[in-house]
Amino acid sequence: MIGIKYLNDAHLKGFEKYKYNCVDTSILSVYVMHPFWNKVVLYCPRWIAPNLLTFTGFLLTVVNFFLIAYYDYDFRAATKTPIPVPDWVWILAAINLFVAYTLDGIDGKQARRTGTSGPLGELFDHGLDSYSAVLIPIYMFTIFGAADLPPVRMYFITLNVFLNFYLPHVEKYLTGVMFLPWGYDFVMWGVSITLAITGIFGAEFWQIPVFGVKPCHIFEMTLYVSAVITSHPIIIHNVYKSYRDKTGKMRSFSEAIRPLVPLSSLFILCTVWVLCSRNGIIDMEPRLYFVMCGTLFSNICCRLIVAQMSDTRADLWNGLLNLLCVVAFFCILPYHFLGLPELSIQVERYLLYGLTFCVTIAHIHYGAGVVREMCHHFRIRCFKVRSDASKLTAHTNNLDVNRNGSYPNKHHLNHRQNKSK
Repeated sequence: MIGIKYLNDAHLKGFEKYKYNCVDTSILSVYVMHPFWNKVVLYCPRWIAPNLLTFTGFLLTVVNFFLIAYYDYDFRAATKTPIPVPDWVWILAAINLFVAYTLDGIDGKQARRTGTSGPLGELFDHGLDSYSAVLIPIYMFTIFGAADLPPVRMYFITLNVFLNFYLPHVEKYLTGVMFLPWGYDFVMWGVSITLAITGIFGAEFWQIPVFGVKPCHIFEMTLYVSAVITSHPIIIHNVYKSYRDKTGKMRSFSEAIRPLVPLSSLFILCTVWVLCSRNGIIDMEPRLYFVMCGTLFSNICCRLIVAQMSDTRADLWNGLLNLLCVVAFFCILPYHFLGLPELSIQVERYLLYGLTFCVTIAHIHYGAGVVREMCHHFRIRCFKVRSDASKLTAHTNNLDVNRNGSYPNKHHLNHRQNKSK
């Protein structure tokens, strides 16, 4: 990786001591999905590495993104007659998303079956999920279209999704426990069903008002309200309880808010660019702008995941934000007040292209570098089951299930993301 190292000795030592601690109380997850996943994983050959399942699921979400973007790059297909997105695209996207969701559910179970548990799997899984956090909402934006859901509102919906994904990792950074949010399973089911309905009845179906309210507005409000009711208060309570009972990391206030600084900086910089752009960048290139923001978010989130898993200090700043600062500055500068020629549309567009390319390459390099360094340290292969792993499988399976075949503790063993592969 051209001589760049992302993990120091403190990170690697922390990973050696790491133990996955998770609580999943979602009714849909515990009583519906896990019984389904327990059966599905039995059809998966033991030679398939859990990380390969994770990566395959992520690639399916990427395929959906590019396939839908091919037919509707600017979110304006819904205003055209006939709508240029074929019905089979929505059906395929629904299938791909549900398969990706299933692979995300069985990879941890496959790790226990193959005796390949370790910290790399969780980091790999959550890291890829942080990238999917920007891809999956974009499917919904295409369904509703920019006419009913303007790009600036899409942008704030995306920020809300980022926040909902990021805060549980901040919670774990402070408490040492991953409390899996209920919303994840319902969102994956909801998006999959929505895509399927679109393929069956057409995108025009979502133009029909419900009690006088358009479905896109219901979708928008549901995301905001569910976060305020079912996510943020619970996270605040769990953090407060960990400090009260002294069961968490007991970090000082200044240390506790460190993870929020780079995320807040990203939100502020991107929002200022959106609102003060000389040429309305969010209307010009909405899809690419979301990808740029999502890539930066994923990098910030991945670094937090590394910190909380290795029990090291979270970053106060992300170096990629420096590039964002420079580009945003040139795109919001009031040139006419300075007596300079106004920034042209093409120049601002090329600046966004260049920024997106640079941060994407940097983020991929970071992810590949971290995985490579962890594989080297633990002497494992990311996408290959160790030849001696079969010796550990029987012992691991005995830990997973009791005599009657049920999980001894559904909250800590039978959960969606036991990703300590």
